[in-house]
Amino acid sequence: MQPVLTTAEMGEIDARAAATIPLDTLVERAGTAVALAAMDMMGGAYGRRVVLICGKGNNGADGRVAARLLARRGARVHIVAPDEPGVIGGSGLPVDLVVDAAFGTGFRGAYDAPVVASGIPVLAVDIPSGVSGDTGEALGRVLAADRTVTFVAPKPGLLQWDGVRLAGELVVVDIGLDTEADRTAEGTAGGTADRIDRIEDVDIVDLLPERRPQGHKWSAAVLVVAGSPGMTGAAELCARAAYRAGAGMVRLGVPGGDRGALAASEAVGIELPAAGWAEDALTGGDRCRAVVVGPGLGRAPGAGDEVRRLISGSPVPVVVDADGLTALGRIDLHPLVATAPVVLTPHDGEYERLTGVPPGPDRVEAARRLAAASGVVVLVKGPTTAVADPSGRVLLATAGNPALASAGTGDVLSGVIAAFLARGVPALEAAALAAHVHGRAGALGHRSGLVAGDLPDLVARILDVRR
Repeated sequence: MQPVLTTAEMGEIDARAAATIPLDTLVERAGTAVALAAMDMMGGAYGRRVVLICGKGNNGADGRVAARLLARRGARVHIVAPDEPGVIGGSGLPVDLVVDAAFGTGFRGAYDAPVVASGIPVLAVDIPSGVSGDTGEALGRVLAADRTVTFVAPKPGLLQWDGVRLAGELVVVDIGLDTEADRTAEGTAGGTADRIDRIEDVDIVDLLPERRPQGHKWSAAVLVVAGSPGMTGAAELCARAAYRAGAGMVRLGVPGGDRGALAASEAVGIELPAAGWAEDALTGGDRCRAVVVGPGLGRAPGAGDEVRRLISGSPVPVVVDADGLTALGRIDLHPLVATAPVVLTPHDGEYERLTGVPPGPDRVEAARRLAAASGVVVLVKGPTTAVADPSGRVLLATAGNPALASAGTGDVLSGVIAAFLARGVPALEAAALAAHVHGRAGALGHRSGLVAGDLPDLVARILDVRR
């Protein structure tokens, strides 16, 4: 996992470093990284014209070091103030690169950056100036960077909301600061309870247990309670995804549905009544290691009571998705009761139905808020998916892409989460790892026209990285 540092956490790390590393040394290292990135973007330095927007703080100091080094390599550099009038590159003189070193992650408020003529690439230092380092919100006229060089670790604002679009390609540079020594101590910003990390490909291998040689189909079995009469597509997608993510057995129950109406598949159907189905579901899934409830379930009267009975009676982890979330209603008015881990997977509309307010731009804070209120793990869907547990610990999955904005892809995600839970991955990690794998699978599919039915096989291809 890759550490993600909030502005408060970065401030503490900087303060501790000041005792052993001179600030000038850190600025020199950062400025050197910026100069190297600039030369890479321009294909060299000699004869290139670079305009650097430099503020008065450390961000501007990084930019001035970069200017000095670029000039030494033969570039023609021009430093301007953050409120430079006119249009950079609008005078007819060619500009090969604009470096945005106006303000760093600690900036608050709105910022109107100088206007840059169309077609000139922009390199941002640490974060595009005007983007909040924590929330990713951009206030004012912010320059969209083609590349952002950030130091030590990504900041939350680079991974969510406007920050994702405005940062461009994100490059993380090590300037010699020890992050882990500070982040493992309770009571510090980003201590063990409330730290943030980003899921990476290597975590597929690190977090997902190998199949045991003595294992059998029930060792990672999943129960899916989903669908409704005549509406079984979501349930079947969820079941197939669970299989492709490593479930050895999937039992599928559609409340009120005819077992014979299910499409032919490896999933084993169980009969569930239209009402009062929770007890029968738990009996039918008594050998399963995880449960999914909700995809395509419908909104029949009493569904909320049954979902809650299933959660409270399940001895194994439960994933609640789609109509299951809607059935729960307001979490603050009807708290959950559970003995095993629970994962809630809301999109924005479902989040608002659960809490009464939309999640807003800060997905980290939104996930933490609902996890604290519900006492369970919460996955807030989006291009950046934030997963939080009640302690405030957050994992981010940033592999999502627009192709996944298609009906049924969430049903696939819930099946993958359940399979990972059944394979023994803890709830927080299972949800975040599933979101990462889901996003990576989407990237393998059609850029236009990806459908949810494509995803289970693509998930299996991503998991083949273990071989």
